[in-house]
Amino acid sequence: MATTNVGALIERARVAAGLSQRGLADATGISQSTLSRIISGDRAAKMPEIVLIAQATGHTIPQLTGTGTVTERVQYAARATNGSGMEGMREALLGFLELNDYLDDQAVPATV
Repeated sequence: MATTNVGALIERARVAAGLSQRGLADATGISQSTLSRIISGDRAAKMPEIVLIAQATGHTIPQLTGTGTVTERVQYAARATNGSGMEGMREALLGFLELNDYLDDQAVPATV
């Protein structure tokens, strides 16, 4: 599987938004040196940083990370029991996964 270059996607979003690196740094509160390292691939972007960059550039988390929607990414296997249908199980599973993605996108930490 090919690795997505998040830095290149962030750089593309920055340019499309008409922001300089300094402008993006000011809009996000992320230092320009950190943004430069993220864009060059020398440092991985953390989810809270990606959320801030998405807000500042008007892009979505999947656009900045190269991930598709939950339904495009998920593979599952299930066995229907108690009279429940596979379609209902699929919809319930996708609902939980979409909620999980939303919470990740909003930088809400997971709890145990």
